[in-house]
Amino acid sequence: MDWLIDLVTNPFLIAGISSWLLAQVAKAIVYAIVNKKFDIHRLHGDGGMPSGHSATVAALAMMCALRLGFGSPVFALAFILATVVCHDAMNVRYEAGKQAALLNDFVEWFNDTMKVGFTEKKLKEFLGHTPLQVVVGILLGVANALLLHFFVF
Repeated sequence: MDWLIDLVTNPFLIAGISSWLLAQVAKAIVYAIVNKKFDIHRLHGDGGMPSGHSATVAALAMMCALRLGFGSPVFALAFILATVVCHDAMNVRYEAGKQAALLNDFVEWFNDTMKVGFTEKKLKEFLGHTPLQVVVGILLGVANALLLHFFVF
């Protein structure tokens, strides 16, 4: 049972997971304010403000830096992972979401114009993030890791 205690008290894991949870709750709140309606799916969905992926990896990297040092190999790995995840969220996934929106519009136009009746469900459009959404996610993750490090662990 020691492994379970180690797991639930792991500061690196707690920083990452709690940052993701904070970002997802914030994302649902921001969505509700902007769209004047609450969507439960925003609590676990991709895309939107702030980036949960960026918050997660930034918190993990910051906790590695705080606990193990900026010169540690573990921090280096976490930092490279964070860089790749944030780049992917801003570029690859963001562009894929724009393509999905375009394809959804095309299928709708095609069905209306040609009376074909494609029945495939719509492609997911909320995939990636704008640079601002990623930066806010990073700031949230770093702040959460700092708070956890200095006031909890």
